[in-house]
Amino acid sequence: MVESVRKVILFKRYFDEFFDKQPRKVQEKLYWSINVLRTIRNIPKNHLKKLQGTDGLMEMRTQFGGDIYRVFCFFDEGQIVVLMNGFQKKSQKTPKDEIERALRIREEYYAEKG
Repeated sequence: MVESVRKVILFKRYFDEFFDKQPRKVQEKLYWSINVLRTIRNIPKNHLKKLQGTDGLMEMRTQFGGDIYRVFCFFDEGQIVVLMNGFQKKSQKTPKDEIERALRIREEYYAEKG
């Protein structure tokens, strides 16, 4: 078993709502991507990329077949990766409404954390 280098948590059911709608093979690939976040110290940019102008918001990147999936996340306390909402990417740019939703969820996370 590979040792974890960081903790990955899901905030509420935001990720689950996205995950549950995906086909089984996509779910398996998303689990694989989460395991990369948990176990790889220096995560390659093709798996995790910081979004410009969002003060630390990142997207976990998963590709399956010809489809691309993104799950928003951020680091908390340096090691915890908090997974939030996700979407299937259908254009070059990340949709602004998806980014805004992720920023609202992150605000909700910190408000509840105190």
